Amino acid sequence: MTITVFTYLICCPLLFLAGLVDSIGGGGGLISLPAYLLAGLPVHTAIATNKLSSACGTTVSTVRFIKEGLVNWRIAVPSIIAAVIGSSFGARLSLVIPEKVLIYILIVVLPVTAFIVLNRKIFKDNGSTTVELDKKTYITAVIAALVIGFYDGFYGPGTGTFLIIAFTVFAKLGVKTANGQTKAINLTTNITSLIIFFLNGQVLFAVGLPCALCNMAGNYIGSGLVMKNGIKVVRPSIMAVLGLLAIKIVTEHVL
Repeated sequence: MTITVFTYLICCPLLFLAGLVDSIGGGGGLISLPAYLLAGLPVHTAIATNKLSSACGTTVSTVRFIKEGLVNWRIAVPSIIAAVIGSSFGARLSLVIPEKVLIYILIVVLPVTAFIVLNRKIFKDNGSTTVELDKKTYITAVIAALVIGFYDGFYGPGTGTFLIIAFTVFAKLGVKTANGQTKAINLTTNITSLIIFFLNGQVLFAVGLPCALCNMAGNYIGSGLVMKNGIKVVRPSIMAVLGLLAIKIVTEHVL
């Protein structure tokens, strides 16, 4: 595709917004992927390029969680192995699905993902920072990494939220502890699927790299802001971008 100034004018500000939103309340992927699609990137290229910016942002946050000692490696290691398997299969499946079919799938997946990400009542924070290394915890971690890793390789937005739900609801971890495991798994799925998309020539580095910097800047600024009502920024931002994308999809592929 031809990269124009318009491509950057759409992607860079929205990727900055995605980073800001993600640092405040999560759900940045529901802005970043639609941003690439709104700029006219083909679906496979948009998903692949989004992996580049996502991997950069996730690397920064994962390092922070590791330094704070919130990644339990006894759980993380088997989860990472499962995540590699799941995300690699998901990315390969995404690549073989025709673009038009993938568009219709996204029409269904986008609103469902948005509903789950924005529904904070799903989270069950027990406040605990300890990790009980029982059989249930290991099974939950591995299955979550495999299944949600597959989803991340195939599509992506909402992966972090889905993993946190899996750890808090089923493994009964506190949100802070669950976040640590989530970051390690999510970084793995991002890198694995990014490699597969790269090997298949789908990553648009000329757009993805500057957008990754904008996304990281948004994350950095958002993390440093004391926003009493910051969560109120998340919902309208996500809904506005998804609304624009819905209009674009309907006008170009449905009507």
